[in-house]
Amino acid sequence: MQRLHARYPFLNAAREAVEAADVDLVALVQEGGPAVERGVERVRRALLEGTAESEERLGARPELLSYPVARVLVSLVDAPGATEKYARAEAALAQRRFTADFQEERSLQSGGETLSLQQLLADFDLSGDVRPMGDGRFDVAVTAYLRLSSGLDGEHWRLVRRTLSDGTVPVTSDELESLLREAVRERVADGLPLNVPDPIADALSEEVGRLRTAVADADPPRSLAEFEVEALPPCVDALVDRARDGEDLPDNSRFALVGFLAAFSELDAHDITAVCGFDDPERVRYQLDRLRDDRGVAFAPPSCATMQAYGDCVNKDDLCAEIVHPLSYYARRTEDGEAEADSAAD
Repeated sequence: MQRLHARYPFLNAAREAVEAADVDLVALVQEGGPAVERGVERVRRALLEGTAESEERLGARPELLSYPVARVLVSLVDAPGATEKYARAEAALAQRRFTADFQEERSLQSGGETLSLQQLLADFDLSGDVRPMGDGRFDVAVTAYLRLSSGLDGEHWRLVRRTLSDGTVPVTSDELESLLREAVRERVADGLPLNVPDPIADALSEEVGRLRTAVADADPPRSLAEFEVEALPPCVDALVDRARDGEDLPDNSRFALVGFLAAFSELDAHDITAVCGFDDPERVRYQLDRLRDDRGVAFAPPSCATMQAYGDCVNKDDLCAEIVHPLSYYARRTEDGEAEADSAAD
């Protein structure tokens, strides 16, 4: 198993390497170990943070084997939108990696095992659909362009906004990389959720339980309109106070805070920076880009169970005992407030 396979586990060569190794998946998950824990990390970070990247460096074998384990885990978690979020996170990680590899290839500084553009195109049967035109521009066959751009947001991806000549669409290198990210997303999502045999599901029951607790115990609202400070749940209110007092919040606490505020469509990076008293608006903007898409909030903030696990569940009140997600708390508080206002008006 090569490092290249571990970095790009969706490649045909990576799948063949796993098959050639004749790995017994039942035995692998029953024994546990680095591949299983990395698989849990892939899914947890994909669903909560929008990335499948590892927080530590592993050898090629456990890193590669964690990919089929992750596909099993995300199938067993069976949370709303889990498959799509996982596929997007794996594709985003792949794009970061192949973009760096392509840059090394162009600068002729590739000293390690990297993936070339031609290798990636060939793996997705796109070699005949993409033609380099020089100066970082490419012509893409219109059929391939339409398929890969269909999942991308933005008016500029629509065919009526592009130049069409001889059955091809011109794109920049950055645009081509976005199209290739979509090719990866499609391949990762293909076949998910899997039909997992009972012996594998039973062996992973504890890990699946941990993931279900982490991602959410409910389906909270993903987008909220008006922001009312008075309706904030105690945990988020406490995080705002800590941030405004100048505390450098741990990554998980900051993610929970920014993730919660990202649910309010009226708040942009400048607003969130002002609410929290942050001094790094660019970091907030970067986090929002990962948390939001053009259709709203792509990733819900942590559930109450996760907040409790990290020590951020504080100052609980009576309503906290009735809900399982901070967004649900806010929704209940604002609904109750509207009901009281309507009653007073009557």
